Amino acid sequence: MSDAKPLKRLYIKTYGCQMNVYDSERMADVLAPLGYAVTDRPEGADLVVLNTCHIREKATEKVYSELGQIKLLKQQKADGGGAMMIAVAGCVAQAEGEEIMRRQPAVDLVVGPQAYHQLPELIARTHRARGERLAADFAPEAKFDALAAERRPTGVSAFLTVQEGCDKFCTFCVVPYTRGGEWSRPAADIEAEARALAEKGVREVTMLGQNVNAYAGPDQQAGGGLAGLVRRLAKIPGLDRIRYTTSHPRDMDDELIAAHAEVEALMPYLHLPVQSGADRVLSAMNRAHTAESYVRLVEKIRRARPDIAISGDFIVGFPGEREADFEATLQLVREVGYASAFSFKYSRRPGTPAATMPGQVAEEVKDERLARLLALLDEQAMAFNARQVGRVLPVLFEKVGRHDGQIVGRSPYLQAVHAVAPDRLIGQIVPVRMESSARNSLAGVLELETA
Repeated sequence: MSDAKPLKRLYIKTYGCQMNVYDSERMADVLAPLGYAVTDRPEGADLVVLNTCHIREKATEKVYSELGQIKLLKQQKADGGGAMMIAVAGCVAQAEGEEIMRRQPAVDLVVGPQAYHQLPELIARTHRARGERLAADFAPEAKFDALAAERRPTGVSAFLTVQEGCDKFCTFCVVPYTRGGEWSRPAADIEAEARALAEKGVREVTMLGQNVNAYAGPDQQAGGGLAGLVRRLAKIPGLDRIRYTTSHPRDMDDELIAAHAEVEALMPYLHLPVQSGADRVLSAMNRAHTAESYVRLVEKIRRARPDIAISGDFIVGFPGEREADFEATLQLVREVGYASAFSFKYSRRPGTPAATMPGQVAEEVKDERLARLLALLDEQAMAFNARQVGRVLPVLFEKVGRHDGQIVGRSPYLQAVHAVAPDRLIGQIVPVRMESSARNSLAGVLELETA
């Protein structure tokens, strides 16, 4: 008879950005020594973690709705003689800790984004029915120091947090209040984590930060910043692709632009949010750039790397936005030409300056403007993908596709690429001739006989 203890089931639901995806992976890592194994369903789980996002109001309400459903699952398990623990992590936990406990008493733990490394201790305390249930405030360096060096990557691509927080204080954004000020991990620690990932078969890393190109690691060598970090990681054997997100235009310096031209591993894809094409709206947002300066910056980047794919973020219906302001946004989109983009209706976030600004835009106006913007962005994305048809692109295959004999990977421009090929090619970078395109993907055939 085996002496092994039965595994506990851990269900983590992740909301929002890639940094939350990274944080969820690390939560699973710190809980593994306690015997928790990840499951893809909350039913019957021993621990349910909601890793939350506070960017938009509806996202926050979805968390409370989800908690209501999980409360029922918790009661069902209790009725069967078991026990389920519920934890809320992430930015909603940071911003609304006490409110979460008040609105949903079934929650056992509230853990902010800088404190999830404390989960094992907090779980032990809760099991002993004593100690704090709230753990929202913690220095980010303490979090990373406390995390185990060992990571368990689940594929050939991985996220790697290099920077947290933001000092820009855009008037619509809660990040400075929920994640704190800008803080950069030491480059040596990042390199060590990247090397360990590469040794486990990871071929591509995406460096993450709320304002990633503000990276300023304390141990960077001459020519540091994010550009220096890119060059450092590009020397790691087996690490063939490097990406980063999310950027701010004001921190896109000449060194980083030069890295896009000179570092082969740095992929030709850049997510560079602009938010609006109207200077009066940008000023009200406290973005510290103009529409003209943004367009000129994109031109400079394209001179360095002509084939780069530009992605962006847009907020529609910011307080005071007039029809002429929205038309200016459409004009900027036409001038820049985006490969992909994310666009959202403005929603009030309590505690941010924009929440109390005059000139709040009616929902029906936001809806109409968003539909027009999405139509233009979709047209550009489809055109960008169509231009890849006939080209041979190196594709990093990542997983088995939905159809028999199909595998799926990513182009250098972050497009999903489908091809009929043996699954032994997963984890390899293979030349693929693109034969067709859709809104969000490409399909192609292997250019060389690799089967």
